[in-house]
Amino acid sequence: MIPELTDLELERYSRQLLLPQFDVAGQLALKKSRVLIIGLGGLGSPAAMYMAAAGAGTLVLVDDDVVDASNLQRQVVHCERRLGMTKVASAKQQLAALNSLINIECMAVRLEGDALEQQVARADIVLDCSDNFATRCAINAACVNSQTPLVSGAAIRFEGQVAVFNQSQEAPCYQCLYGLLGEQSLSCSQAGVLSPVVGIIGAYQALEAIKVLAGVGETMTGRVQFFDGLKAQWREFKLKKDKTCVVCAGLVN
Repeated sequence: MIPELTDLELERYSRQLLLPQFDVAGQLALKKSRVLIIGLGGLGSPAAMYMAAAGAGTLVLVDDDVVDASNLQRQVVHCERRLGMTKVASAKQQLAALNSLINIECMAVRLEGDALEQQVARADIVLDCSDNFATRCAINAACVNSQTPLVSGAAIRFEGQVAVFNQSQEAPCYQCLYGLLGEQSLSCSQAGVLSPVVGIIGAYQALEAIKVLAGVGETMTGRVQFFDGLKAQWREFKLKKDKTCVVCAGLVN
């Protein structure tokens, strides 16, 4: 049963409720949602903060790392006084202070194997905010297996990319994109990144996740967008399903 909005929620989310495409139905969809956010770094920080502020019912935060001084340049959910704390505990403090009406679950582990499959299957949507290719592929495979929508983001240097995968029989998955681009092996710790770039991409992930959960607008399914901060340009490419994809080629809805 869909929970009703309280008077406090009606006031708090009033600016979203004014949107005719969103309205009460969209807010209720957010309230009952379970959102799995993997990675509480540069992308996960803004993504989690906007999901919390918007009123996502349950946020499941996953990260096995601790807050380091080098993180603070871009990982805005953390702060100096929480150095050395696990990132999920640090993020929970900030998100709970931002919105006490939501539920927050923390997993200070690296999700793998059956544990990853179980958490993905329980989620209504997954935000992949991780920073390495192997993890992204594992998350994608778990999302395909459980047919859980996936919002994928990545950022490095002055550049970023965003894509949405809805796991339908006709739509591509992240592995199809990998086949087009080739393996992305560098990380921010190796190549660097300008802090607002991860903010842009992480916020965009939250936007797409909210749209999917609320069923509003057009999602980015079948498309991938690339951001070039140096040129102030967005480019979009259509992404076709790879009929030989080792992950999603045999998907049956």
